[in-house]
Amino acid sequence: MAKPSQVLVSALAAWAVVLLLLCAAAPRGADAATACDAAQLTPCAGAIIGSSPPTAACCSRLREQQPCLCTYARDPKLQRYVSSPNGKNAMAACKVPVPSC
Repeated sequence: MAKPSQVLVSALAAWAVVLLLLCAAAPRGADAATACDAAQLTPCAGAIIGSSPPTAACCSRLREQQPCLCTYARDPKLQRYVSSPNGKNAMAACKVPVPSC
């Protein structure tokens, strides 16, 4: 049986791979702050995958990426993170409305 720390490391590694793939496939816009880029949410990995409270950087990125949350929620590779209890808790702690897509 895997140790909880091994499970967390594996989950973080999987999240990183997903973000790298999405980053490579993400369209590049003129304004990076409003472009939907799930890789921008890496500061939230500990809060969404783990159970640590979201950092100020995470909250800032969630607010920047708020218009994209429905896009992420519809993506089969990301929807489990957006709709997870930890994802919703991170959004609530950052005062970002949970998307109703």
